[in-house]
Amino acid sequence: MNIRRLSCLLSVLVLAACSTPPDSETKPMGENVLSKEEIKAAKTGPVDFVAHVKPVLEAKCVMCHNRKALPGHMSLESRPEVLRTKTLGTYIVPGHPETSLLVANTASTHQNVSVMPAVGERLTKEEYAILRKWVKEGANWPSGGAGTLKIIR
Repeated sequence: MNIRRLSCLLSVLVLAACSTPPDSETKPMGENVLSKEEIKAAKTGPVDFVAHVKPVLEAKCVMCHNRKALPGHMSLESRPEVLRTKTLGTYIVPGHPETSLLVANTASTHQNVSVMPAVGERLTKEEYAILRKWVKEGANWPSGGAGTLKIIR
């Protein structure tokens, strides 16, 4: 094998090894949590927390982002918790998806070690778009039982 071919082959192997962190357990995008009808309703009308956002957060986020799993870190269990500013910033800034860590972290490419979720299936394009739109619309999050996320294992 000549040096040119060997050099090219090594370059390809190095790039392939860098594309996904070895300690990442994030899987490629999975199935939508929401039905086609719910996705269409969220695209064409206002995003409803209980119907469109809560199911996605419960299925793909809160299993790790809760008070018990990450004490002292970002919990998605209630609105007051996500509006607190932490060391890295504020998880949800109502009306500003571009400065909300929730939107930034779920949009990360698979090459980023901080991609969310760190374990499990990535949000689909539709789920990401719904979360982004919801934050842009003001991140309406009801209080009480409707606004409390359940940890699904």
